[in-house]
Amino acid sequence: MKCAYCKVLACGEGKTKGPKGCPMREYMDIIEEARREYEKTPIRKLASSAGIVEASGYIEWPRLREIIEFARLMQYKKLGIAFCIGLQEEAAIVSKILEKAGFEVYSINCKVGAIPKEDVGVPKEYQGTSKTGYEIGYVTCNPIGQAYLLAQAGTELNIALGLCVGHDSLFFKYSKAPVTVLAAKDRISGHNPLGFIKTYYGRKYFQKLLSEQNTK
Repeated sequence: MKCAYCKVLACGEGKTKGPKGCPMREYMDIIEEARREYEKTPIRKLASSAGIVEASGYIEWPRLREIIEFARLMQYKKLGIAFCIGLQEEAAIVSKILEKAGFEVYSINCKVGAIPKEDVGVPKEYQGTSKTGYEIGYVTCNPIGQAYLLAQAGTELNIALGLCVGHDSLFFKYSKAPVTVLAAKDRISGHNPLGFIKTYYGRKYFQKLLSEQNTK
């Protein structure tokens, strides 16, 4: 399965027969199993609402507006924000916007519980200061705690705001409510990972990195 390299993209045109190696040639039984999931009422409503939001604000609405309109279509009342403590200012702004939009908003920062990094197995040499020289502290991020607390609050949709790679994975895994991402943490690009990848510097960075790794 190498859809990233496909030059045909027959699926986007509604065709069910793709080129050699296309998942639609080899795994239609799995695709059909997935299609049947959309027949379930709550799943169907999620998928339908997502499609309505896409068509309503395509290339005009910022992502936060899309989240607001999606939550309204789903008739959600309680929203949760799981955010990086380093993005507290942004989390406060987002929370106020959502509250003004009529939602009951609960926000939990990633350091909740003040759990020492050593308690989750982080070696001492990876605590306090990063390998690049920045202060990162001795308290671990606690995405499982964030998920549990938002479940306690009864949130119906959770918003991930700047969680670390891996910590976001744990939050997605343990969140009781569906999760959407408002921003992915990427400090070097102002939290715009694709923006960095598409720049000349970004492409050169990864070319150099991969070249160095291949020579080891």
